[in-house]
This record gives sequence, structure tokens and C-alpha cells, in this order.
Amino acid sequence: MFDFTQRAQMIYGEKAMELLAGANVCLLGVGGVGSYALEALVRSGIGNITIVDKDIVEKSNINRQLVALNSTLGMAKVSVGAARAKDINPEINMTPLEMFYLRKEDLDFSPFDYVIDAIDNVTGKLAIACACEEVGVPLISAMGCGNRKDPGLFKVADIYETSGCPLCKIMRKELKERGIKKLKVVYSTEQYVKTESRSPGSTAFAPAAAGLMLAAEVVNNIADGVKG
Repeated sequence: MFDFTQRAQMIYGEKAMELLAGANVCLLGVGGVGSYALEALVRSGIGNITIVDKDIVEKSNINRQLVALNSTLGMAKVSVGAARAKDINPEINMTPLEMFYLRKEDLDFSPFDYVIDAIDNVTGKLAIACACEEVGVPLISAMGCGNRKDPGLFKVADIYETSGCPLCKIMRKELKERGIKKLKVVYSTEQYVKTESRSPGSTAFAPAAAGLMLAAEVVNNIADGVKG
């Protein structure tokens, strides 16, 4: 195994690290949540990662996104994320896709062992859920992380067991109408901070906590041989 995974191997064991090295994960969204999920996936030894995002790095991203630096302003987030991943693990197989995902037809999820939804567009999130349901690929989805400031109040649950999150409420309704009976999510139980701005506020730690929890579920499930 690669030298940088030795500490992880002490916890998971050699067989699990082999599973992680051979795993193929798709991450949609490389922003405040997704950039931390990507970081943890790479540092955990996941060997094959496809990242999907159309956005470029902007000044307002610097407070919460690992891909956002003054030196990366104006660059595609997937390009920065892929380069960072290769710098951590030169042997990783990275596939950066500079695109928005809005329809099931936009990307075939069947080759993947796991899909992570870290985008903030409801139409896209629903399309991802429907597409993964159709091909039987496990999915974990991030819910609302904006306007939150307590990283300790994020939880992993099925979407139908959540409460207090406006995005969860919308997703529950829409998923039920589409006949999707379950969806693993990371969501916050914190009462979100109300602001006068139409754009959500964000801290350095709430999205990061959600991203790390997404990655932890994926890594631990793959290492344990669990399918979702």
C-alpha cells in the first residue's frame, strides 16, 4: 500500500485499504462541503474519484472552500481539486468533469461504488437521487449547511427521519412523489441563522463538518464491505 495510508491501515487493516484503493467514487460539488469530502476521500486512500462541478473559484469562496485561494481565483474548481488530490496521492485516478448536473441523462452513475451529492441545487439533487435509485448505486446527500455555525449539530440519517431542515422538508416531499423510499443524508439539527441577504451566509466549519461526515460514511462503508 502507499506509505501515506499506513496510519489508516492501522485502524482499518490491509484488506480494507485494498478495497478503498480499488473503489470508484463520484463526488458532485467541490465547494464548501464537497472540497472537504474530496480531501478526506483522497487522504483515506480512495483510488478512483470523479468530481463534477461547473463553478470557478471566487473571492467569496475563500472563507470555507479548500480549493479557494488567492492563487486559484478564476480557476475551475474541479481542476484545482484534481491537482490537489494528485499532489496528495500521485497514483490516484482523478476524473474532473467541468459541468453542471441537472438531469439523469447528464452522467451515468452505474460504474461507481458510491456517489456523494454535495451540490445545492434541488433539481440536481433530485435527479441524482433518481439516477442512483435506477442503477442501484449507494448515494449520500448533503442537506442545508448555509447559515449554520455549530459543526457539532450535523447528523447522518435517512431523509424521512429528519426534522428542522427546510431543504430536507422539500426533498422529502419531492422524493416521496417520485417513489424514492430512502436517502441517506447529512443534515443539521441547528436552527439556521436568518439573514436579510438572499444568499446564505457560511462559516469555515459547518460545511467542512458536513463534508467530512459524508466522506466518513463512504470510506467506512467501503472499508466494511457495506453497499450503502
